[in-house]
Amino acid sequence: MDLQATARAVAAALAAARRVAFITGAGISAESGLPTYRGVGGLYNEMTIDEGLPIEEILSGGTFARDPALTWKYIFEIERACRGAAPNDAHRLIAALERRCEVWVVTQNVDGFHREAGSTNVIELHGNLSELFCLVCGARSQCRTFDGLALPPRCADCGGLLRPDVVLFGEMLPERAVRRYEIEMTRGFDVVFSVGTTAAFPYVYGPVVEASEAGLTTVEINPDRTLLSDVVTHRLAAGALVSLRAIVDALGP
Repeated sequence: MDLQATARAVAAALAAARRVAFITGAGISAESGLPTYRGVGGLYNEMTIDEGLPIEEILSGGTFARDPALTWKYIFEIERACRGAAPNDAHRLIAALERRCEVWVVTQNVDGFHREAGSTNVIELHGNLSELFCLVCGARSQCRTFDGLALPPRCADCGGLLRPDVVLFGEMLPERAVRRYEIEMTRGFDVVFSVGTTAAFPYVYGPVVEASEAGLTTVEINPDRTLLSDVVTHRLAAGALVSLRAIVDALGP
């Protein structure tokens, strides 16, 4: 089935849906100019590592505890590389679907683009790079650019160490986000999308498999094949923006 025919079939399922889940990965932000990547160590393929350590080790919870300045050095590099990027139409198309039904977005991305695009029900399983919090007093702040921050940055209220509210390598997913994820998945969805993710993690793979086994509509949007490619009921082998635009066009006003 070609892309347009698949888009029409998915649109028909969406038209009848009351609850829809979008599980998204780095591929949805590719149109924003961000490379596809894994976790907060996202741009390590384009970094020069001076310390002779794997970037996964530098950007780990253990290294942050021992040497926060080293971890922050490369977090600064990630923020600079991402600077100027913004949500693209794929994010906005998902947000616009809230006018039709209840939509939940579960994302592995730390860029915050789904919220910026207007989605209201967003579960950021890996956190958000622009949200900082103090490890001493717990004060939170939004920081869109890290220019001017000390290395490592300190809390203006108490002088405690700041860190971005993201999951570093080797750390557990945030309890609150996991709890919300489990609640919404238990409530169930009529259509489940996997968009721009390799589906390597069980919290991506599992819900799609369970929905397919229950006879529900499941959709993969990814130009590359993944573990889900032979599981879903519909597969669009194209980028997020092209695929979502075709689906929304087929859905009509």
